[in-house]
Amino acid sequence: MTSQLVCRPERDLPVAILRVSGVLDLVTGDALENAVGRCLSAQPEALLIDVSELEVSEPGALAVLSSIVCRTAEWPAVPIVLCGAGPQTTATIAAWPGCASVGTAASCEEALADAGAEPEPRRIRVRLRPVPDACRQVRQLVNQACTAWHRREVSAVAALVATELVANVVRHAHTTMEFTVGLRDGRVCLTVRDGSRTMPRPRNPDTSDTGGRGLQLVRELTDAWGVLPVPDGKVVWTHLTALA
Repeated sequence: MTSQLVCRPERDLPVAILRVSGVLDLVTGDALENAVGRCLSAQPEALLIDVSELEVSEPGALAVLSSIVCRTAEWPAVPIVLCGAGPQTTATIAAWPGCASVGTAASCEEALADAGAEPEPRRIRVRLRPVPDACRQVRQLVNQACTAWHRREVSAVAALVATELVANVVRHAHTTMEFTVGLRDGRVCLTVRDGSRTMPRPRNPDTSDTGGRGLQLVRELTDAWGVLPVPDGKVVWTHLTALA
């Protein structure tokens, strides 16, 4: 009999809640990963995952759950809280490498109250048309944000990375985009969400080529970067350390 898993998002901003019920196994793990990715694509202040009605059918499924919630903690640096997790699930998450930022709570109501008490992270979002002037706008925005957040030492690099991310949308995606610059845990986070599902691929241009170095530059200048597919397009994210 085919396993079934239901992932029901109840809210997205400022704190996202995803309620998961049914059977988690090696087959339904893809559905959970996609649902978590969609929630994170909005870059909420925190993501609460209610697993109180989740049945883990086999030991390997716990590894699937751990892998999903821990891997997505890298971006967008959003705290993830598992609500209603049993003792075995809690212990597995705690022991999984890279899961230090994943918390647990007795219920989503309790976690929601705790999230509301946390200071709001610094974040600026703008919607931009796919025109060349968008590059100038994000450079100015990033420089102003880094100055206001006392992170001027990374403003030049961050502005250059932001320009490349936006320019890639202008050149290739040709859709309206949402650009976000944020500061969390000593990292400047830059993301661009556009309406194209074509995934960017870094190239290795020859010295005589006039273009194709944008993503290569992003990769070299930042601590980490990646692409998150979403139903209506994709999110390209990156972050770089900016300790005060």
